Amino acid sequence: MTTHQGSCHCGRVSFEFDGDVGIAIECNCSICRRKGALWHGTDDAHFRLLSGESDLGVYRFGTQTASHYFCTTCGVSPFSHPRIAPAAWVVNLRCVDDVDLSKLKVFPFDGQNWEAAAQQFLKARAG
Repeated sequence: MTTHQGSCHCGRVSFEFDGDVGIAIECNCSICRRKGALWHGTDDAHFRLLSGESDLGVYRFGTQTASHYFCTTCGVSPFSHPRIAPAAWVVNLRCVDDVDLSKLKVFPFDGQNWEAAAQQFLKARAG
């Protein structure tokens, strides 16, 4: 298993996670589309915040379920707790140092129609 490191733009917030990265989720909801994020999921056991906890802001909207973290200095959003799995993490692969984005298999997630997309996503993962 590979350990990947990432950060916000200014470097105050840094993190690492363990796992193989070959796929990403691209969500078209109102916030993810504006961020241009490519998400990769992980869990607490494989995610570590290395620095900058006090530099993090959090943004919640809509159902108030997801927690979108951002650096209060540079504004970059390196990771979130997603609405579909609020106890898990998703890291923005655009903030990870060693990932070749051109080699990722990118799966769309229709966040504009979240309820139907979530049901379809969870069904696909289960079987």
